[in-house]
Amino acid sequence: MPELPEVEAARRALQAICVGRRIARCAVAPDSTVIAGVSPSKLEAALVGKSILEARRKGKNLWLRLDSPPFPSFQFGMAGAIYIKGIAVTNYKRSAVKPTDEWPSKYSKLFVELDDGVEFSFTDKRRFARVRLLEDPESMPPISELGPDALFEPMVLEDFINSLSKKKTGIKALLLDQSFISGIGNWIADEVLYQAKIHPLQVAASLSKESCESLHESINMVIKHSVDVNADLTQFPSDWLFHVRWGKKEGEINGKKIEFITAGGRTTAYVPELQKLSGNQQITNISPKPKKTRRKINNNESASNEEHKISENISPKPRKTRRKINNNESASDEEILENLEKKKKNNKIGEDLNNDIVNVTSKKRGEAAKRRNLK
Repeated sequence: MPELPEVEAARRALQAICVGRRIARCAVAPDSTVIAGVSPSKLEAALVGKSILEARRKGKNLWLRLDSPPFPSFQFGMAGAIYIKGIAVTNYKRSAVKPTDEWPSKYSKLFVELDDGVEFSFTDKRRFARVRLLEDPESMPPISELGPDALFEPMVLEDFINSLSKKKTGIKALLLDQSFISGIGNWIADEVLYQAKIHPLQVAASLSKESCESLHESINMVIKHSVDVNADLTQFPSDWLFHVRWGKKEGEINGKKIEFITAGGRTTAYVPELQKLSGNQQITNISPKPKKTRRKINNNESASNEEHKISENISPKPRKTRRKINNNESASDEEILENLEKKKKNNKIGEDLNNDIVNVTSKKRGEAAKRRNLK
């Protein structure tokens, strides 16, 4: 959100009100996350004085073609929106700007005043949107990487069926892939799959011809109707899943229970009673992998069953036994024997030396006694 219908509503409003007007003033927010690859001052300088020739769109991207390049482009992200002062553009599902709020909004990322006094603003409360300044938006990413636009370039049925037959991914994930078809987002994907009675996790290549035809029809119907009413959600058919799919709240549609799963990395609403996996696919309660049981082993460290089994099969290398010796250092058996030999040797030397000292001392004492007796 917003998706193709909301962005198309913004394009149509800009096309009707702003084309042919000159940009008199511009203010760009100092937000380097949303204002991508260009400084606010450079973006302002590139726009002021230029005339708007056309508002263009592909998928969920919009850009303004001016009387000379570069051109500003807008990738709406999760909460991007175009507002024109005093004019209702569309009824956004999760609008960040209310008619009673200050103007321009504190969430404004690009504010423009035209030479006739008309003012419009691109806002983004959640900061997932991107505003870029491009020489040729259609030949540069992200627009150049998009698949055919779901409104302006709808696939013919035969090409659609042939394309699905080659895709081994889940159908919802495929619909969200902007390189496959551009403009379909989370709520549209849920809606068209519900209308076609297709499970969101059904592998695209496994869909029957009848399911492919039903999905093709649903995409065209949902896109066309939501665009025709200017993405005004209050004018969506009352039996659409759109009205009851938000917030992961338990609910029913036409008496049937709505459940939520994750498909294509997104929260997905579907009706199990109508949207069933077909063919060899089925939802099963997949038991989680058993946790490796752990127990204490001899060295007081925890080991898994596998690790312990390995430890039982491989005998550890024998450790050298160690004990304390006189100098308080730890030594191996070999070191102990070597030290004992040295000690014995040192003791032997010490004993011999002591004997020599005793002998010399005794001899001198004897000679001294003889001298005293002579006197």
